[in-house]
Amino acid sequence: IDSLRRLARTEGLLRSDELGQALRSELRNRLDVPPVIAWPEHPSVLLVVGVNGSGKTTTIAKLGQRFLRDGRSILFGAADTFRAAAVDQLQVWADRLGVDVVAGAPESDPGAVAFNAVQAGVARNVDLVIIDTAGRLHTRFNLMEELKKVHRVVGKALPGAPHAVWLVLDATTGQNALQQARAFKEAVNVTGVILAKLDSSARGGMAFAIKRELGLPILFAGLGEKPEDLQPFDPDAFIEGILSTG
Repeated sequence: IDSLRRLARTEGLLRSDELGQALRSELRNRLDVPPVIAWPEHPSVLLVVGVNGSGKTTTIAKLGQRFLRDGRSILFGAADTFRAAAVDQLQVWADRLGVDVVAGAPESDPGAVAFNAVQAGVARNVDLVIIDTAGRLHTRFNLMEELKKVHRVVGKALPGAPHAVWLVLDATTGQNALQQARAFKEAVNVTGVILAKLDSSARGGMAFAIKRELGLPILFAGLGEKPEDLQPFDPDAFIEGILSTG
């Protein structure tokens, strides 16, 4: 708003359509085009994190289908061992996609599952290992410490791993999403954000705060339940969604 006021004064904007275009430009300048995603290592390891209910496991399935479509071989690691339904959910998606899953016994050590998944990825010569992690409240110290352990163990299984850490955020969360993103970035060096559930009434406006405060790129947007509903983040379409009155 402050920027628009200054612009209106300096440019002499008098019409609503001029102001609307200036608003679009101002918002667009605050978002980056997502970087090109490359997986130079073989295998590359992607750690996916987020709180319970954010759509994390479903998002992993969508990512799996996208990368399979790109011709990459995939292996899932079911390291969300605290929630038995998460392992089952990932297995169901994996069966649909024809992807193998490395899992452990219920309530087994998530670090051990992650370690085994990476080692299996190396042994099977896959392109990409995608590891699901236990959903946790970012305010729970002991659970965040457990996540740090998973991050370290993955690096022991394969030096240099994980090669990317993506945070799944529920677009309906609002301002609390910024605190979530900050805590996860401090704990496991998050490298990108996926906005899930943008198909609801949510507009996901906290993306601007995440970009401004933490410098994290928004990589994908989840627009529905089907695997193909995960789309590369489009800043222009995102802004139109925020400004639309429908």
